[in-house]
Amino acid sequence: MKKLVFAVAFLILSLSSIAQKSEVSVKMVVNKMFAAMKSSDANGLAECFADSAILQTVAKNKEGKVSVRSEPITGFIKQIANILKGDADERITFDVVRANADLAIAWTPYRFYYKGNFSHCGVNSFQLVRINNEWKIQYIIDTRRKDDCL
Repeated sequence: MKKLVFAVAFLILSLSSIAQKSEVSVKMVVNKMFAAMKSSDANGLAECFADSAILQTVAKNKEGKVSVRSEPITGFIKQIANILKGDADERITFDVVRANADLAIAWTPYRFYYKGNFSHCGVNSFQLVRINNEWKIQYIIDTRRKDDCL
């Protein structure tokens, strides 16, 4: 009986350790993406994304109507490549990171600064997929606002 309890406890701890390692790897990719943004590194930025990645923003128009705006990843990468190093500074915190097998999520509240000045805040929701043993960002959707920032 003691051996069974020990084996179950060991299995639970092992699975927990694997999940924690995956979560750390997910954070590394997300942090790499923001470091590439800040340094205007188009190649480093592109390495973070899956080939079919999707980028969207939840936005409100002047009348307050909510819509979802899509942007091609290639356009985003080109935009970042064309700004000066250090101009795009998105400061995030990791609120939630979860991984299961080859799928992961990250929820990251942020404050965005452009050329050192506060621009907006919100939250990013990432979906990541492990492709060839590497986490890649498959989907990002974010919110953007100028007030009620923490």
